[in-house]
Amino acid sequence: MPGPTTMEHHGWPQDVGIIAMEVYFPSQYVDQSELEAFDGASTGKYTIGLGQSKMGFCSDREDVNSLCLTVLQKLVEGNNLSYCDIGRLEVGTETIIDKSKSVKTVLMQLFEDSGNTSVEGIDTTNACYGGTSALFNSLNWVESSAWDGRYAVVVAGDIAVYATGNARCTGGAGAVAMLIGPNAALVCDRGLRSTHMRHAYDFYKPDMASEYPVVDGKLTIQCYLSALDECYQQYCTKVQAAMLKDGDHRHFNLDCVHFAAFHSPYCKLVQKSLARLMLNDFLRDQKPDMAGKYAGLEAFRDIRLEDTYFDKDVEKAFMAASRPLFTAKTLPTLRVAKQVGNMYTPSLYGGLASFLASGSAKDHAGKRVLLFSYGSGLASSMYSVTVSQDVSSGSPLEKLCNSLIDLQKRLDSRRKVDPSDFDKSMKLREETHHKAPYFPVGPVEDLFPGTWYLAEVDDKHRRKYERKPLNSSEITSIGKVVENTANMQVRKGAAETEALTPAPSVATASS
Repeated sequence: MPGPTTMEHHGWPQDVGIIAMEVYFPSQYVDQSELEAFDGASTGKYTIGLGQSKMGFCSDREDVNSLCLTVLQKLVEGNNLSYCDIGRLEVGTETIIDKSKSVKTVLMQLFEDSGNTSVEGIDTTNACYGGTSALFNSLNWVESSAWDGRYAVVVAGDIAVYATGNARCTGGAGAVAMLIGPNAALVCDRGLRSTHMRHAYDFYKPDMASEYPVVDGKLTIQCYLSALDECYQQYCTKVQAAMLKDGDHRHFNLDCVHFAAFHSPYCKLVQKSLARLMLNDFLRDQKPDMAGKYAGLEAFRDIRLEDTYFDKDVEKAFMAASRPLFTAKTLPTLRVAKQVGNMYTPSLYGGLASFLASGSAKDHAGKRVLLFSYGSGLASSMYSVTVSQDVSSGSPLEKLCNSLIDLQKRLDSRRKVDPSDFDKSMKLREETHHKAPYFPVGPVEDLFPGTWYLAEVDDKHRRKYERKPLNSSEITSIGKVVENTANMQVRKGAAETEALTPAPSVATASS
């Protein structure tokens, strides 16, 4: 991939958006049907009621820093980037292991051999919304007078864990890294962004000594759906104005977008969300097609949205009416969510990756994808991306789709863990959370190749990380990063380049 120093950026950069993506999830999972039996839940409660099939989780070998180290280095290696080509790095996460030191500063150790310390950006936090805020900040940077022609990178990573009880099955873990710049494969639609924020205690983490949140289940559903309504109404107003400006007098509704992706606490809520947008369309439409797609919904013509959050009759009717739309526009975005669980900040972007993995560059070219991001507390936004029309060999879109073609294969390669062992792993995390000194006991051999992991925590809470090699020849320390440099070069200035020299290996930490 060419470095940004080769790009011309006279005036406003064109087609700014997502150029490349990398997705990481843990190498083990628990089966949700087996977890139902272990928890004594009714058959189908997790698999049908929540729409989940598997849940990824981390051993004590992984934390938010290691997840983000792994996904960032894989993005750089997979796209033959130089760390010198990155001018902004921003992290979205709600998994806080230090109240002062950011995850971004931990990631800067990957930049050491390149000598690049001129990298803007820092962590951004608000529940599951932090990844979207980091993305917006990065897009704004590229489109601003501060942009120096280099790429921005967004990393979103989290570990979602819950105390023993009925919420534990909605956990998950993972990270997504996105390369941001002009001439992108996924172009963010300029001016088509809506935001809704307000104060609410629906989900929060006030106990600094615990990973577990405090959750008001009913309130968080109401907050999510009301934020969805507000964002969609704002988005519709903006896109309708843009259409009229272009001479397009059609009424905007879900038929005008090809796919719709949502933040996914669990997949059934996403299905309800798509139905909710159809309800919005129905109430907005001055001349609804009562003989066609809205047939049988006459009784709901005069309802108010704020009265319907828990109205089962409305929910049932619109979920049935929207089922073809859900199957065509949203189901392809749920592959990761269904098989990994709620990854918190990366959740929405796992959905975007799932969409890309569902077809080829030619299948996706020119498609518009609607995205809804939600973080409790609350912060929410809706925006859209348009897929590039360029499907030529070596185009950013072709490269992006090809990089995700093995997504299902990677999901299938994970190791299934018995629910009793999953439960023991959760108890170990609880007992050792913020313990210092601490030497993790999880087996390194169970991790995917190329995974960064926690080697130790010293008596001053300083964390040391090592990387499981891409092959079996060596394991490296975070202090001296060995990169896959066969196709990588570091740019020095605009013209001079210098090959990276691998750093010496060090011994493996005890496991």
